[in-house]
Amino acid sequence: MTILVTGATGTVGRQLVEQLVQSGQRVRALTRNPAKAELPEGVEVVGGDLADPDSLKEAFEGVTAAHLINFAGDDYQPLKNGERIIEVAAAAGVRRITVLGGRADGPMEQALAASSLEWTLLQPVEFMSNTLMWWAESIKAEGVIREPFGGRLSALVHEADIAAVAATVLVEGGHHGETLTITGPEAIATRDKVRMLAEALGREITFVELTEEQAKAKWRADGMGEETIGFLIQALGNTPDIGKTVVSTVEDVTGRPARAFSQWAAEHAAAFTA
Repeated sequence: MTILVTGATGTVGRQLVEQLVQSGQRVRALTRNPAKAELPEGVEVVGGDLADPDSLKEAFEGVTAAHLINFAGDDYQPLKNGERIIEVAAAAGVRRITVLGGRADGPMEQALAASSLEWTLLQPVEFMSNTLMWWAESIKAEGVIREPFGGRLSALVHEADIAAVAATVLVEGGHHGETLTITGPEAIATRDKVRMLAEALGREITFVELTEEQAKAKWRADGMGEETIGFLIQALGNTPDIGKTVVSTVEDVTGRPARAFSQWAAEHAAAFTA
């Protein structure tokens, strides 16, 4: 079988491509810029853009299963043409699809539900890799993390585990019509996350807990817009139960336990070192 991975150079997509290759699958990777993909040897890299479904016809040809994302572009805007993407995939003979971040009310997901395709929606909670985006520069520059809500719990998940669930479903099937919530093995408070990262780096990291107003002022100074700031205050200050409740999806689907944050921190320690 040939498996198509869209978003192939993204955080999860790159992991998924590598895991499928390692398991001996034939992989085709979709990217807007094939020349810069830098994917493993043996991967068929093709150009295309999810925002332009007709550009995907060649990419879907001969594909048995496909991993889709429901956003496009550098600004991660939700796709508005999901129904057309599913039409193109079905016409090409694709039989099985996973959707990263799939939500039941999305146009792509509704089109899948109305189709004869086998489909599974993947709903990971907070990515462990977000730690790089939010904390790396501050840790490298001064060894300090300044954030609100130090006691906030998150069942954050390793990106490799998200990919492992997707890979298993794409190859083996068996989860048609399901929405799989994907978490790590434990719910971790922000201040404990700082401690675990410091242990992995072998040096002290100071955690300064900000008030909500201090956090807003900091984010404004960082150039964030008011809408984003409002979202962060709501998401971090009132994390929904799904984001802090550990579930066994990774082990149930793949047969092995989810990776802990301590493992992720050890794997990425170099990225936090100046």
